[in-house]
Amino acid sequence: MSKRLTLVLGGVRAGKSSYAQRLASEGGGRVLFVATAEAGDSDMATRIQAHRRDRPPDWDTLEEPVDLVGALSGVANRYDTVLLDCLTLWVSNLLLRSTDIDSSRTGILTETEWLLDVFRRGSASWVVVSNEVGLGVVPPTRLGRVFADELGRVNQFVAAAADDVYFMAAGLAMPLKESSD
Repeated sequence: MSKRLTLVLGGVRAGKSSYAQRLASEGGGRVLFVATAEAGDSDMATRIQAHRRDRPPDWDTLEEPVDLVGALSGVANRYDTVLLDCLTLWVSNLLLRSTDIDSSRTGILTETEWLLDVFRRGSASWVVVSNEVGLGVVPPTRLGRVFADELGRVNQFVAAAADDVYFMAAGLAMPLKESSD
């Protein structure tokens, strides 16, 4: 099977991670799970532990909340599949670490392009998970609106580059884009 980039989108608890794990398992070979979450509170720590338990024990895990390009550049080619879960927290982490929200907007798209370059230069297939945040209400704070805007742009950018894009709702995968390969 040829190298593929697959994007799995959906809302909270829509089944994105489970579906992405199934796709990664079907790819066979060595899998690298890339986690972007940080345990900022006890609820997130519990979620991270649940995700760790759900992963197959033979998968390797790389926990990197911000520098995905640097972390993946040297290791992605050691694997047949890279599962990145998720862009949502990565974009959030980048925004929260920024001292200037306006300049971070350009930086996030630049980082996304660099991340896609790591995929393009490599030999591994990637399955990337992200939340679709554009279906709800407009966030009441500036930071919330910037986050929704930037994640929407990142999702569009990755979807345009992807071979396959699936939208998850109630545990069901709906194809938005499928390559004939």
